[in-house]
Amino acid sequence: MKLVFDHVGITAHQPMPGENWVEQSLCWVTSPRDHPESIEFLRYHPDSKVPERVKNNPHVGYRVEEIAPHIEGHEILIPPFIVADFLEVAFIWKHDAVFEYMRYLNDSWFGQD
Repeated sequence: MKLVFDHVGITAHQPMPGENWVEQSLCWVTSPRDHPESIEFLRYHPDSKVPERVKNNPHVGYRVEEIAPHIEGHEILIPPFIVADFLEVAFIWKHDAVFEYMRYLNDSWFGQD
């Protein structure tokens, strides 16, 4: 079964247009839907407890219907959590890279269509 690509996540070190705040990870993110190359920029607050491997490596994000089957048996960097009532995500380490699995609860982005 092929996964559905959603975006590539890249750490930003300065404010980016269209950022949204994610309280659980203490970071600002941009919508990959608004970027021509499906890039999500993440800018971390100094107090963010997000693992250094996530902060210091790009990640690839895939849309899935269920997260559990994709993270079982892998090193979980960030366990599943809900972002702004529209998205469940989890981050793992696999193939010497960071992977994000995303289950959309609705098709909005931080309450925006």
